[in-house]
Parts: sequence; structure tokens; C-alpha cells
Amino acid sequence: MRPDQLDRARWRIADLIEREGRALVLGVNKWDLREAAPGAIAKLHEQADRLLAQVKGVPVVAVSGLTGAGLDHLMKAVTDIHALWNKRIPTNALNRWLDEVLAAHPPPAVSGRRLKLNFSTEPKTRPPSFVLFCTRADAVPDSYRRYLVNALREKANPYAGRKR
Repeated sequence: MRPDQLDRARWRIADLIEREGRALVLGVNKWDLREAAPGAIAKLHEQADRLLAQVKGVPVVAVSGLTGAGLDHLMKAVTDIHALWNKRIPTNALNRWLDEVLAAHPPPAVSGRRLKLNFSTEPKTRPPSFVLFCTRADAVPDSYRRYLVNALREKANPYAGRKR
């Protein structure tokens, strides 16, 4: 398989996982074959965020099947992401987030009329699903929907402030 085909296959798999609303941890095997270079793990995280933008911020763990190195970190990442996948965000916290996001970047006017986003709630957790109550939901541009999704991912990402 050529490298460009491999990149497309990885992207498609990550896209399917994201669309199905599943939790994801990237485990990079054969880490024992790589020379120990400072910042190698950080570079791996940056590459994953750049190449798999639809699942940005997902945990990436380097492991070695031969030596067993990193398997404890992999299992910890799996249990952490499972707990996060099952976590419910209270409606008042979601609405505070929505107020912040709307203040930073108000929704656009469509056909000369401003869209009004009223409130948000999380009706179910597996997979995490959010409902946003607004006027003319069908008129919300895809770009603004992506903005809201990315803002929610940034806010809810438990790995955002950690050193890699």
C-alpha cells in the first residue's frame, strides 16, 4: 500500500469512528524500533492532530508489543476515554458554555434574519449527543455547526491542558 493510500485509509477509519460517536485511543505499535529522541511523543501527537483533524485531541499512546512497554499507559488511556464517553454534562454547564461561545462568535444572519440559539442539553451519553434548541435550525450554516462542535470539543477535552 502506498503512503498516500495508507493516509486515506487511516482518515476513513477515524472518520467512521467519529461519525458513529465511538471513543477512540490511538495506539502506535513498534515503538521499541524507534530511536529514543526527545520530543518524539509530542511530535506524534501533533501529527495525529494534523492528519486526523476530525478526532483532534484524541489520546495517542506509544506501545511495544514485543517488550510490553507502554501497555499500562494504553490501558489507562482506554479506561479514561471510556469514563469520559460515559460522562454526562449538566444542562447548566452546557448553557454557560453556549453563552460563552455565542459571545465570542455570534451566529450569522441568514436571509437578513439573525438566528437565535436558545439552549442546549445532552439527552444521552453513549454516544455523547447534544441538542441545541434554536430558531430555524435548518438555516444554521454548516460552518457555524462545525464551529460549535469544535468549541465543544475544546471545552470538553480532558487532555487539552496536559503536557504531552
